Amino acid sequence: MDVSDGAPPPGPARPEFWRSPLRGPWLTAVFGLVLLFGVTVLFVTGLLSYAAYNPDLAPVNDQTPDKGWLGFYLFSWPTSPYWLYRLTQGVHVVLGVVLVPVLLGKLWSVIPKLFAWPPIRSLGQAIERLSLLLLVGGAGFEFATGLLNVQLHYIFPGSFYALHFYGAWVFIGAFAVHVSLRLPRAIRAVRAGHAAQPAAGSEEAAGLVSPRPAQPTLSRRGAVGLVGLGSLALFAVTAGQSVGGRWRRTALLAPHGGRDPGPGPNGFQINKTAGSVGIRASDIGPAWRLTVRGAGRQAVLTREELLALPQHEAALPIACVEGWSTTDQLWSGVRLTDLAALVGLGGPDGDVPHVLVESVQRGGPFGSAALRDNQVRDRRALLAVRVNGAVLSHDHGYPARVIVPGAPGVLNTKWVTRLTFGEPA
Repeated sequence: MDVSDGAPPPGPARPEFWRSPLRGPWLTAVFGLVLLFGVTVLFVTGLLSYAAYNPDLAPVNDQTPDKGWLGFYLFSWPTSPYWLYRLTQGVHVVLGVVLVPVLLGKLWSVIPKLFAWPPIRSLGQAIERLSLLLLVGGAGFEFATGLLNVQLHYIFPGSFYALHFYGAWVFIGAFAVHVSLRLPRAIRAVRAGHAAQPAAGSEEAAGLVSPRPAQPTLSRRGAVGLVGLGSLALFAVTAGQSVGGRWRRTALLAPHGGRDPGPGPNGFQINKTAGSVGIRASDIGPAWRLTVRGAGRQAVLTREELLALPQHEAALPIACVEGWSTTDQLWSGVRLTDLAALVGLGGPDGDVPHVLVESVQRGGPFGSAALRDNQVRDRRALLAVRVNGAVLSHDHGYPARVIVPGAPGVLNTKWVTRLTFGEPA
């Protein structure tokens, strides 16, 4: 068929190809406004998660290449309330899962516009289509990588952290452009109501209304309700992993499903086992030593000498970037401030500097982590040797692990072998 006269080719480029009577400004606007709120919360909680990693403190905490001004410093992540990261990252992950049906509904409602003919009619329309391409592609990329990370399915061509970081900025930029162009129209469409379907081809129809609609089998409000039920179902089978405890049994979509991680005092969630990261028996056996450095001094402790130091307790959860968290566990061990005092730092009149924590873990990006001075000073920040009255299991970090209130799980380094206070990390 000759399309040189500007007529669209057969197929999805023709408006009559799309026959659903549900598509229209109202349905698209409802989904869009839900996403406007949800994506804004996702972006804010994502920024908070970035801040919680102490990204500016040391390269070991943030290995994102060439981040430039995108990696701007937010603030020192606080240790109180101790459940802050558990809340913000739980909201980030659960909301991201819950919004999947809304995102799919929104994409379904606007799919005719993706095939609009001719593809480019003016410079302004070309810019809008480019932003739409970045918006759809960015949304797909961010949601897909996020869901894969929640499932601990690391099939990324690079670091999830860096990919998700840059993808978020591309997506939010396109999202901001799209909102600035479409928000007034969306508000007008919602105010007009679900029954106010404009005529196909009119400016108000925005290319969404079919000129040859089929008979409806579902109302527009019914379509919104169906998407809402899908989101509610996903919430019901996801939120338990962020609440932790017995509610984890309801998290059917969590990577470990409803399975109990094991009985006894060490029977709570583990992200990576000792075996999965190459921890050998010789690494954590009798020859293990803890080296504490700082202010030009060094102390080397055996496990017995570590146990002989004053022991303290703190009830703290573990919360990870994947969205799961535990309930409060009772940790016991040596305060980080007491370990700093071994090399002459801190004390009643001295400040305790930041610390680089190093593990015997080989490979991977998280064999070490840096903690800020406010985290070190917190009296609940421990180098833990026991949990819930029992010696740490190998998978939970035996012979010693860091536990810090409010810190992401990845900063609570396991299998610790060296603490370096105050020196460049």
